[in-house]
Amino acid sequence: MEIKLEVPLGAKELYFLRNKLKILSIDESIDTVERAGAGNMNMVLRVRTNHRQLILKQSRPYVNKYPEIPAPFHRMSIEKAFYDTLLTDNRLVEMTPSLIAFDDEHQVLAMEDLGPSADFAAIYQTPSLLRRSDIEPLAVFLKRLHAVSAEAFPTNEAMKLLNHAHIFEIPFMLENGLNLDQVQPGLEEISLPYRKDTILKDQIRTTGNRYLQQGRTLLHGDFYPGSWLKTADGIRIIDTEFAFMGDREFDLGVALAHLKLAGVDQDLLNYFLEVYDTVGIDDTLMHRYAGIEILRRLFGVAQLPLHLTLEKKQVLAQEAKNNILHA
Repeated sequence: MEIKLEVPLGAKELYFLRNKLKILSIDESIDTVERAGAGNMNMVLRVRTNHRQLILKQSRPYVNKYPEIPAPFHRMSIEKAFYDTLLTDNRLVEMTPSLIAFDDEHQVLAMEDLGPSADFAAIYQTPSLLRRSDIEPLAVFLKRLHAVSAEAFPTNEAMKLLNHAHIFEIPFMLENGLNLDQVQPGLEEISLPYRKDTILKDQIRTTGNRYLQQGRTLLHGDFYPGSWLKTADGIRIIDTEFAFMGDREFDLGVALAHLKLAGVDQDLLNYFLEVYDTVGIDDTLMHRYAGIEILRRLFGVAQLPLHLTLEKKQVLAQEAKNNILHA
């Protein structure tokens, strides 16, 4: 059963909320239902009742934004496991939404509504929107997350395979079905040298094989501006269905890649690493992951709202290549 976008909810959906999720009291009625955010990976709805607001998040056997791309159906189980694992750290609990209920059969999570908020996607156009005061909680969250004991966390192999394909494989195929000129005229030509570079692709393949291995650290798995929310109560972290046990350097590399893509000042990137405290981090591996993330965002399916010239993308791509091969 898929939760439908209806105002008000139909009888089936009302029954589901009251009797399956068991989150509506007898005297509680639904006023409105609306989309909450872009919902790239999943359907996300805001439900207003006569007593409160809450968020419903449901996975489907495909990517919500790209229905033609199959995706593991049980990814909400991973998100629930992630939030359950954080319960040992009060600071991490404060920085993530509280769970209200979960239905495994239909893969529906009911969560706390964090109220009026916005993710940080706007920094791709206006990097100055990301302030030094925002950097600190982001780095603290990642540092504390990477210290959580999570030996029993699910392998999340199906989601890792999906992410692996879109990070390490598809963007670098010569025949991948993508028409980058539809993103930006001339981008296809810029991408070709990277997609033909066998030495670069061998290093990316090797790094991708490492990504697929079972690591010892719980990762967010998609730690980028779309997963960072600015709320009235501070920064909150969402969208954890890609979580897995892996290299700390992967989360760090992804974050650095997006700060670089957004054009954030280098001193803020340095401050992020300073607050995280990268003692013991493999700097070469971190920058390699960052370089691969930059290239896949420039040349892959998961495009960002970048307002960059082709010349700037060329510069970023060359820097990314250098980091992958010579970091």
